[in-house]
Amino acid sequence: MSIQTPQAILRRKQVEALTGLSRSTIYARISQKTFPAPIALGPRCVGWRLGDIEAFLVAPATYRVEN
Repeated sequence: MSIQTPQAILRRKQVEALTGLSRSTIYARISQKTFPAPIALGPRCVGWRLGDIEAFLVAPATYRVEN
């Protein structure tokens, strides 16, 4: 059993599966600030916080990254 907290880290494939978005759409929306930005896990490795993805899924059409 795994415990999923808002701080749990998801990899890109998991994010794609949860959101139904493709890799190119995810990165296009990141540049438009309409999708949560990933966090660096290493030199060539990124992930997304589960809480950020859940916030996006509440209202994907109107989601905006807060600065």
